[in-house]
Amino acid sequence: MSKPAAEFTPLNIAILTVSDSRTIDEDTSGQYLVDQLTAAGHNLADRKLITDDIYNIRAVISGWIADSNVHAVITTGGTGFFIRDSIPEAVRVLFDKSIDGFGEMFRLISKDDIGMSTVQSRAIAGMANGTGVFCLPGSTGACRTGWEGILKDQFDSRTRPCNFVPHFMRANPSHDSHDHE
Repeated sequence: MSKPAAEFTPLNIAILTVSDSRTIDEDTSGQYLVDQLTAAGHNLADRKLITDDIYNIRAVISGWIADSNVHAVITTGGTGFFIRDSIPEAVRVLFDKSIDGFGEMFRLISKDDIGMSTVQSRAIAGMANGTGVFCLPGSTGACRTGWEGILKDQFDSRTRPCNFVPHFMRANPSHDSHDHE
């Protein structure tokens, strides 16, 4: 006897854009992520744009990690090699567990679009206090690659054989934690 199809579980997702040059009105990458997550049936928990400062980044993300109503955080920007690009250094210390496959897969699938320049991407992800933190480069194209190629399916409770949703729910006891598998 096969299991019944899983029900869709909407997630509460916060978006953080890290940029020294853009305003929220010019933030096409952050807006792309907002548009995609809401079109997929998820909820925008919060959205901020801040400059690339390690301690401000940690403060914003730590606040979301501490909020049991935020299931996941997606950042855009700050993953390159320029002196001010500090997302990996800012967030890595917050992780309880890293999600190594996220950065590996992001670089693999982005190779089709940008060739070997993908080796300069420092996209990373991890779990912190039951909240997923996924760090993408700042271009809208990179956000599209990350969303379409990885996050859209991994944030969908119906994706088989597995997805991130049960991990977010199990770690946030204020949410319905019935088995999604």
